[in-house]
Amino acid sequence: MTRLQKITFGEMRAAGVRNVLIYCTDDTCCRCITVPDDADRWPDELWISDVEDKFVCTACGQRGADIRPDWAAAKTRA
Repeated sequence: MTRLQKITFGEMRAAGVRNVLIYCTDDTCCRCITVPDDADRWPDELWISDVEDKFVCTACGQRGADIRPDWAAAKTRA
C-alpha cells in the first residue's frame, strides 16, 4: 500500500502543532490515541508518513498507523 506523503514534523511544529493523533490502520479496530508533545521527539526534516510503519497498535497488534497533526489541540492553545 502506498501512502501519501504528509508534512514534516518541522512544518507541523512551525504551524504551532505539538500533538499527534495516531489511528490504527486495522478496519475492525480503528483505535485512535492522542499523544501530547510527540512531535518534539522527531527531527524537523522527517516526514510524518516516514514513521507510520513503525507503530504497532496496543489494542489489536496491527503494524502501521495513520498519523496526523492534532490541529484542534493547536487551536485551543492559541
